[in-house]
Amino acid sequence: MFAIIKNGGKQYKVKAGDLVELEKIEQEIGTEVTFADVLAIGEEGGELKVGTPILEGASVAAKIVDQYRGKKVWAFHMHRRKGYRRTKGHRQSLTRVEITNIQG
Repeated sequence: MFAIIKNGGKQYKVKAGDLVELEKIEQEIGTEVTFADVLAIGEEGGELKVGTPILEGASVAAKIVDQYRGKKVWAFHMHRRKGYRRTKGHRQSLTRVEITNIQG
């Protein structure tokens, strides 16, 4: 069984036991979290229940495994022939969760 959940403006296809990297969730490591924004639930090669846009009564339970920061991404801006160069870096804060249960 798999589910498609929405978190941080993105959609993720998850199964029980998966480790998923999401945008930072402000909770401690080991805490149980529940995702109520479930867009679809289905079986591989079987039936798919799709919400409009969210399935009522469906939820995905997960456990926070790790809080960390991702790789640095560099943004470089340049205006040619003008001597203008700017470099800026960004590191996204991420949370790794383990999917424990899919209900719906």
